[in-house]
Amino acid sequence: MNALEFPILSLMTYLPLAGMVVLALLPKESKNGIRWTALAFTVANLLVSLWIPAYFDSTTAEMQFVEKVSWIPSIGVTYFFGLDGITLWLVMLTTFLSVITVVCSWESVSMRLKEYYAFMLMLETGMLGVFFSMDFFLFYIFWEVMLVPMYFLIGIWGSDRRLYSAIKFFLYTLFGGVIMLLGILAVYFYHGAETGTYTFDIFELMKVSYPSTPVVTLLGIPLSFQDLVWLSFFLGFAIKVPMFPFHTWLPDAHTDAPTAGSVILAGVLLKMGTYGFIRFNLPMLPEATQHFVPMIMTLSIIAIIYGALVCMVQTDMKRLIAYSSVSHMGFVMLGMFALNFQGVQGAIIQMINHGLSTGALFLIVGLIYDRRHTRQISEFGGLSKQMPVYSTLFAIIMFSSMGLPGLNGFIGEFLILVGAFKVNYVYAAFAVTGIVLGAAYMLWLFQRTMFGALENPKNANLPDLSARELTTLVPIVIMCFWIGLYPTPFLSRTEASVNYVLARVHKEQAVAEPYLSDSTEPAAGQDKAGSEPGHGRPVVPVHEPASGHAAGPVLSGSMRLTTGSVEGSR
Repeated sequence: MNALEFPILSLMTYLPLAGMVVLALLPKESKNGIRWTALAFTVANLLVSLWIPAYFDSTTAEMQFVEKVSWIPSIGVTYFFGLDGITLWLVMLTTFLSVITVVCSWESVSMRLKEYYAFMLMLETGMLGVFFSMDFFLFYIFWEVMLVPMYFLIGIWGSDRRLYSAIKFFLYTLFGGVIMLLGILAVYFYHGAETGTYTFDIFELMKVSYPSTPVVTLLGIPLSFQDLVWLSFFLGFAIKVPMFPFHTWLPDAHTDAPTAGSVILAGVLLKMGTYGFIRFNLPMLPEATQHFVPMIMTLSIIAIIYGALVCMVQTDMKRLIAYSSVSHMGFVMLGMFALNFQGVQGAIIQMINHGLSTGALFLIVGLIYDRRHTRQISEFGGLSKQMPVYSTLFAIIMFSSMGLPGLNGFIGEFLILVGAFKVNYVYAAFAVTGIVLGAAYMLWLFQRTMFGALENPKNANLPDLSARELTTLVPIVIMCFWIGLYPTPFLSRTEASVNYVLARVHKEQAVAEPYLSDSTEPAAGQDKAGSEPGHGRPVVPVHEPASGHAAGPVLSGSMRLTTGSVEGSR
């Protein structure tokens, strides 16, 4: 289904590449021309992306704005782009933060400017390609491509230990990606053996039920084919999140990356790990997903508490915020693997919340670093007297990160806690501990830097935020209040897709039939389910909070679910 009848997803993906070409034609001496060109292309992409939510149909879980053509038919590769409620806001976050990163680099980056902005534009293409790709081959290409610009951004424009951090980031992520590739090839060959058709089409691969009977014993644990594939995906995505204990690359990468690199890394790149879980692990491998729930919940709680405790002893502002990401992403994983409506929806909205609040925190640190060239907490104190606007925005972002009611962080954390409590109140109890610790380290950071006497003479003449710097923070603050005060537009557009994923996880076959891309013929051994001809996945009944029923995987509202079709008003 493509409501616009125009390849808008491809336009958004490759528009930054066009910007790279234009940058290559500009003389390197034209620094302002390079900056304005990069800004023009990122702003243009943001404006184009606004058509997506405007034409997005929130009543269906099917793929929208679909672009699908055969690419390499000999091995079953298709150029398949699509978007649903899971990726909608991640895409919008990507285009939004891409503009912010160009603006925040305006004065802080002056060395090799053309290459810097070229890598920023290349990174945007890679990120959007990951979210749009519905073919495993295409997905893997974009997954690996985005490593290259981030490696150079850290390695060239980073701080003291930039080469060490860049290589560590690259090797960790590359290793996870290679293991994930083994899982992709496993489902590719299994599907081909079962159906006689070899394809990398994700939704075609979902039509096969992968074996869940044990085939090998590892460390005394019997594992099925589905478990092994799930673990290969897990390793690739867990490193990217990053989950405990695969998190050790993150503090180094954040600390040594330039400000824009840290914003994109926290805001978008980490979300590709959680996105991978909800796009692939949950719907494609449902038995294995439920098998590994206790492991994921345990690791998530460890990450929540461990990350918060490590934040308490940090002396570097940027490193403190980096470890806070480990804790916050633990919340996302906790909600996702609650495997209920509130938990999964909370995880999706918390991905966006974390991208906004933590991205803004890295901007806050970058702004003070540009003035003082130090991130040591002990170097500051009493800045609220000298920089009142800066400290006010810092306070708002801090409260957003803490999950204060009225700001975006509260919505996601509340839904996640509700979802975790419905599974086991012990999970929720431990998660609340992380919230308390999170408030402690954030308030402590703010108190040590913004309050008290302004004793360091080097801080006595620091200028407050300029108009350009305000344009990087104020839009994020507006989004934090919007989501916190009126989250309905953001939540409603994810409901159908969340229901669809949960229907597959819980094996509710009447609504869990995969995307029927070219034909309505089901795979061998499966019954037909209703779908709109030529469009994709069937319409899933949307969760209606006002109905008074407990939220579950699939809830009836104005639509009536039958065995063979979904009927009702749209």
